[in-house]
Amino acid sequence: MTTLVIGASGATGRLLVEQLLAEGEGVKIIVRSVETLPDIITKNSQIMITEASLLDMTDAKLKAHVQGCRAVVSCLGHNLSFKGMFGHPRRLVTNAVQRLCHAIEATTPDAPVKFILMNTTGNQNTQAGEKVSIPQKLVVGLIRFLLPPHVDNEEAARYLQTTFGCKQKMIEWVAVRPDSLINEESVTVYDTYASPIRSAIFDAGKTSRINVAHFMSQLVINNNIWDKWKNQMPVIYNNSI
Repeated sequence: MTTLVIGASGATGRLLVEQLLAEGEGVKIIVRSVETLPDIITKNSQIMITEASLLDMTDAKLKAHVQGCRAVVSCLGHNLSFKGMFGHPRRLVTNAVQRLCHAIEATTPDAPVKFILMNTTGNQNTQAGEKVSIPQKLVVGLIRFLLPPHVDNEEAARYLQTTFGCKQKMIEWVAVRPDSLINEESVTVYDTYASPIRSAIFDAGKTSRINVAHFMSQLVINNNIWDKWKNQMPVIYNNSI
């Protein structure tokens, strides 16, 4: 299986790429620059690297990149700088997800392609009936108003949820929602839930990036795990026991 990873130069994306390569998977990545990528990625014969801005690529080139991929993973996120948070493109993640999905559809795959989106536990899955407290609604509403990247994350997940339901046969999706991200050296025990079990604002848990990468890699390679979570928005926490 070949997987296309977007956002592979990010803190979680590169961990995902390393785990997929360790599993013997073929990987394609599109990055603006390879300079920050470790040798374990750049010198691996199983990977195909393209230096480009995804949003600047033509439809034909993007179609060529997704052609033959059985999974596409977006670990894209906004840089934590003023330009990254408030500059253009304001809908970086949403626009990338839409373009990738259009490219997948253009290839007319003979089996559904897995699309995995790294999202956030602060994104409430209202279609699944999730409820949050009034104070959390107020805080999230303020975040939505002040920080454009949060709206971008919400819209990207909403696009997958509303566009690719069970009746269409080209794309299946999972939006992975970690809680507060931390760095750890190795994969540890983690738990996954259909919905948050704690408040993302007032009682946030912790999720290591390497655990997020591991869960996403398992979604790619393990069909039983995929079948359990497809077309859902699972939440992942580090196990605190």
